[in-house]
Amino acid sequence: MNRRRRGRVSAAITLACAFAVLSAPGAGLLSQAYAAPGPTASPPAVAPPPVELPPGVSQSDIAPSGSAAPSLDDVRKEIEALYRKAASATDAYNLADERAKKQSAEVVGLTEDIVKGQVRLDDLKKQAGAAARAQYRGGGLPPEAELMLTGDPQLLLDGVGRARQGQKATRDLIAELSRTQEDLKTYTADAGTRWQELEANRAKKEKAKKEITKQIAAAEKLESSLAEKDRARLTQLEKDAAATAQSAWLGSGALQEINRTASAQGRKAIEFATAQIGKPYVWGAEGPGSYDCSGLTMKAWAAGGRPIPRTSQEQWRLLPRVGVKDMRPGDLIIYFQDASHVGMYIGNGKIVHSPRPGRQVTVTGAGSMRILGVVRPDL
Repeated sequence: MNRRRRGRVSAAITLACAFAVLSAPGAGLLSQAYAAPGPTASPPAVAPPPVELPPGVSQSDIAPSGSAAPSLDDVRKEIEALYRKAASATDAYNLADERAKKQSAEVVGLTEDIVKGQVRLDDLKKQAGAAARAQYRGGGLPPEAELMLTGDPQLLLDGVGRARQGQKATRDLIAELSRTQEDLKTYTADAGTRWQELEANRAKKEKAKKEITKQIAAAEKLESSLAEKDRARLTQLEKDAAATAQSAWLGSGALQEINRTASAQGRKAIEFATAQIGKPYVWGAEGPGSYDCSGLTMKAWAAGGRPIPRTSQEQWRLLPRVGVKDMRPGDLIIYFQDASHVGMYIGNGKIVHSPRPGRQVTVTGAGSMRILGVVRPDL
């Protein structure tokens, strides 16, 4: 075979091998590998280290099954949610407690009325019995017949007057006896109704108490079981979240038109509330050593000379409302969609409030939580 022929055969073999390689699986990848270089892929972002969960707290307590390990901010939000649920249950407890106290007083009052009515009824029955015995002693004749038998005209006239008085007294006695009997029936029925309502509110109190205890225990377990470094970071995250919300609220221009001064009663309420700074939050507490959020505002406005409802939800429902742009120091700011928290506005974008279990009465930004609205007790 001459040299030229051997060259053609070698070229044909080389071309056949090339076609075989390009048609084989993965050939596209091979060709891409030698294509013009594209943009270099950026390295994957490094996620922040997950929070350390010690024994007794699992990932499922914070994040759904299959999701990534919870961050400390996830833990913060979960703790806040638990305390929010406890706050709602606290409002339910306080309302049931308030109603139970009122109904208990009503039951006592009705019971006293029943006793008085029974004494009066017994007295009226004695009077009716005495009248019947007097008639019996007169031979059973009615007073009119006895008068007709007298022969003295003057005695007859005097007797007619007395008979009429006696008839009226008898009619009045019978009418009062009937009214007393009806009153006793009404008092007894009302007392029964109030007692049933009292028992229902006692049951609501117990249910709310169990819910409060459950939510607070879950939050405290989660918070206390964190590593010490995570607890410190958690506290800072809470402050950062509040500061961010306050900055956003101030940045919205919410305070631009708020330059009003407190009323005389409002100043007294503020003086009382700020004097409680540092005292611990205790659910259901109304002072003097501890307060929940609405217990503080209720007592503060009582000191200002204006009684207001016990719970934040009732304060929102029953007190006059004003716009945020129209609020003045002493007004109450109601927070969250369920009206489960309340603080007192003290001016300069600040409130005094009793935050939650594990915290004390303090001053914070009025916009650090989601505002539902504003009410004014002395409007």
